[in-house]
Amino acid sequence: MPDEAPLLLLDAGSVEPLLESAAVFEAVKRAFTLHSMRQGRVFPVVRERLHTGGVFGIKSGDVPTANLLGLKAAGFWPGNRQAGKEPHQATILLLDPGTGRPLCLIDGNAVTTARTGAAGALGLTLLARPDSRSLCLFGTGTQARIQLTLALRHMARIQRVLYLTGNGQPDAAFESAFGDSCALTHSHDPDAAVSTSEIVVTATPGGGPLFSLEAVRAGTHVNCVGADTKGKRELPEGLLSRSRLFCDDREQSRSIGEGQWDADYPSIELGDILTGKVELARRPDDITIFDMTGLALQDLTVAEMLWRQAAARGLGMIAPWPW
Repeated sequence: MPDEAPLLLLDAGSVEPLLESAAVFEAVKRAFTLHSMRQGRVFPVVRERLHTGGVFGIKSGDVPTANLLGLKAAGFWPGNRQAGKEPHQATILLLDPGTGRPLCLIDGNAVTTARTGAAGALGLTLLARPDSRSLCLFGTGTQARIQLTLALRHMARIQRVLYLTGNGQPDAAFESAFGDSCALTHSHDPDAAVSTSEIVVTATPGGGPLFSLEAVRAGTHVNCVGADTKGKRELPEGLLSRSRLFCDDREQSRSIGEGQWDADYPSIELGDILTGKVELARRPDDITIFDMTGLALQDLTVAEMLWRQAAARGLGMIAPWPW
């Protein structure tokens, strides 16, 4: 007879109350540290275009010392907008590494947003000049919003934010959300916005360079969020060779991130700064880039935190799972 075993299901309504910002930040830091110490493994990324017009991907990995194994199946389905639904979709599955039995199935949309935001904030605190007062943001979507929210929280001296939209028009809802947090101005000129900012955050679909090489002044830090698939880019040609390049994972950066446009250019994994493998000495005129392709370990450490918190608080739905 099959044995009954519990499978915990966490839908969006169960996940969001548990995504406390400080806990997510610590889980993401743990993921970078595990990766640097090679205590967590990142398996090859699947990223494929579908006949439906969508893009489907799988990021997976494990942490043997923590008995942690899992994956995130995620992608982008632009047709969802016609039905009033979110085009980005993600689902996380944690499994028992000893038996392969599923343990917890999690709506991954909010997790992806929160962990990517936390990674961006970590990149800013480690790489940007601490006295930075001005930020240029490309995009006003979900990821742009979390990146700006956490930038303002972790970089307390930021006072002025210039933002740019894909259609060149101001975004009234975006201005309503952030207008009281900083001096927020819509810009029509990407080069002017970049050249007058100390921090640049690009959170777009990655359809091509967003500004010119000449616009980036000495001392600027750039967080790149949008290049996560072969062929995507947000930075102009030649910027990598003028910069110090940092990434979450070197191979991912070279295959699906900004690093794909100059695969021989050296990069430093951010986790190596946290573990002390690399001592960062930032010169005032350094241009630094953080290429964020997203670590599977980030999804796993945040998902593990959610699983344990939900179980302790009686959240989610238990489904029997005979095996």
